[in-house]
Amino acid sequence: MAEELHNPKLDDHPGSNTQKAPEDWVSGDDLMTGAQASYLTTLCEEANEDLPPDGLSKAEASQRIDALKAKLGRD
Repeated sequence: MAEELHNPKLDDHPGSNTQKAPEDWVSGDDLMTGAQASYLTTLCEEANEDLPPDGLSKAEASQRIDALKAKLGRD
């Protein structure tokens, strides 16, 4: 009988490769997505903050979204 291979997806606490710091993103310097721009605008309005400037990178938008979510208590 062949030896069974280890499946990390079945571990109690598998490591995640889906969470990476925005400054480490390969596409972090690309312009923010439409979805990021829309969500960031909504969060800015709800937090009574100035609307985000055009031309933010994906990484910058993500960091601003995280900061506004924390400010609004949506962690």
